[in-house]
Amino acid sequence: MIVEYPAIIIAEEDGSGYNVSFPDFAEAFTCGTDLEESLYMASDVLDLTIISRIADKEEIPQPHVEQGDNIYMVAPDAKVQAALLIRFNRSERKLADIARTLGTSWPSVARLEDPAHWPGLRTLEKTAAALGKRLVLSFA
Repeated sequence: MIVEYPAIIIAEEDGSGYNVSFPDFAEAFTCGTDLEESLYMASDVLDLTIISRIADKEEIPQPHVEQGDNIYMVAPDAKVQAALLIRFNRSERKLADIARTLGTSWPSVARLEDPAHWPGLRTLEKTAAALGKRLVLSFA
């Protein structure tokens, strides 16, 4: 699963910059003076929005693919992606069940869904296996 969210980037009519918004996150918007800066700012605001939603225990939608002239797919940073992948793949499984499978405590497993706690690759690999998945790394 690739964690990238569609961002709509529209140039200002007067040519002064670009506005960025996310269809999946009404509260996430930013701007930039050029397209490169706008994409950088989009990634930053996406991270902050997802981290805020996790902290507030709010819903985080699964990413969807959207196509169009002004649509750019934006990925959150690796820590946020790891937390989302665990959350999305856990589905209805309880954290306690995964903790038992991993032979660890419930709080340790809960931290896996918190981007502030960065698990190692071995932990991610074990967690993926506990979820019936396989960890695959990629550079984009």
